[in-house]
Amino acid sequence: MESILIVEDDLEMNELLRDYLQKRGYRAESASNASDAIKNVEETDYDLIISDLMMRDVSGLELLDAVKKIRDDAVVIIITAFGTIETAVEAIKRGAYHYITKPFKLSDIEVIIKKAIEEKRIKKENLLLREVVEKRYQFENIVGKSKTMLEVFELIKRVSATNSNVIIYGESGTGKELVAKAIHFNSPRKKMPFIAINCSAIPDGLLESELFGHLKGSFTGAHITKKGLFEEASGGSIFLDEIGDMSPNLQAKLLRVIENKEIRPVGGNEFKKVDTRIIAATHKNLESEVKKRRFREDLYYRLNVIPIKIPSLAERKEDIPLLTEHFLKKYSQEMNTGIRGINKEALDILIKHNWTGNVRELENIIERSVALSRHFIIQPTDLPDYFRKNEANILKNAVDKKMRLNEFEDFYIKRILQEVKGDKNKAAAILGINKRTLYRKIGKWAM
Repeated sequence: MESILIVEDDLEMNELLRDYLQKRGYRAESASNASDAIKNVEETDYDLIISDLMMRDVSGLELLDAVKKIRDDAVVIIITAFGTIETAVEAIKRGAYHYITKPFKLSDIEVIIKKAIEEKRIKKENLLLREVVEKRYQFENIVGKSKTMLEVFELIKRVSATNSNVIIYGESGTGKELVAKAIHFNSPRKKMPFIAINCSAIPDGLLESELFGHLKGSFTGAHITKKGLFEEASGGSIFLDEIGDMSPNLQAKLLRVIENKEIRPVGGNEFKKVDTRIIAATHKNLESEVKKRRFREDLYYRLNVIPIKIPSLAERKEDIPLLTEHFLKKYSQEMNTGIRGINKEALDILIKHNWTGNVRELENIIERSVALSRHFIIQPTDLPDYFRKNEANILKNAVDKKMRLNEFEDFYIKRILQEVKGDKNKAAAILGINKRTLYRKIGKWAM
């Protein structure tokens, strides 16, 4: 039940409002002077306060100032029989939600009350959501205790306090976006937007429009003027995943954004200023790409101000028990399964596995095991079949048959697709490649 405080020294109006709101299901309380009202506000966090403008002891504007000092998020509606435009403007400037003149219909003020309370609820939910998001991307939520990961944590901590461009190197599935979010949500920009985009997943023509926006009519299908992601993220951070796949044309335009902090929408002639921190990521060796003239050298040095290398899971196998425990707890709670852990034999199988899909693959395997297991402790039989087969025998057979590398790759892809029952999203994650690459490899089989 929403609570409302009515501050009105006209007792008849006070009772009228209180009785009306109580009949509408609100918990309405009243005060006949400012000092009583202030005492009530100190003791109770009201959803809404309705105050008369002209009272015997102090004005409604003075009361508004006092209330805002006690509770900055207080929602106050000012009512008066002596309304002027100047007074209304002054009330809004001081933080009043709305200003209404007498006489008014009780049904009209109820509409304003409902709208004010709903807006306060949404604002509160958004603040709580942001707190949850910020907590989720604290450093301690990036799991690892290996020496390489501890070095990564220390680097994230130091770089978060700066405004420098960052580039994150790592194989697919190592958690590059999680690191990017940790940097943003622990930085001075954390209250502003964090926007992520995968540069390899969008065709070149559309990517330019996504990043920089476009004007209405600038190309076929551009029915409206659209803001780009750089403008949407202004004041915050933009995460450019797989930047190594960006075309030379877009690389040049991105360089201008970095150097001049301005963008030009597709079809436009004017530049717009933006203040957006760039956090980029790639699985490629950009230094090698520069030597091969596939990536601009000037852009490379602009982005490579603070490089962060995320190790593959194969390079930090000592983190597998900790990661396994983390994912078991996460999915056991989500699915309410009561699974308490994993036995030593099953954990040994996970440690010995060649994690080509990195942490993402491990998470998928644990999620699957938690969903399908009939035990309170994960057993080897809860793991996929291909985990329990002797990998050495598979390799030995491939060597005995003198299997070509591309033949072995096809064999492995087919086995993974079989294991995940044709789910290409899961297969791509396990294989450590993006979905487009998987489709391209599958497409060769039909040729």
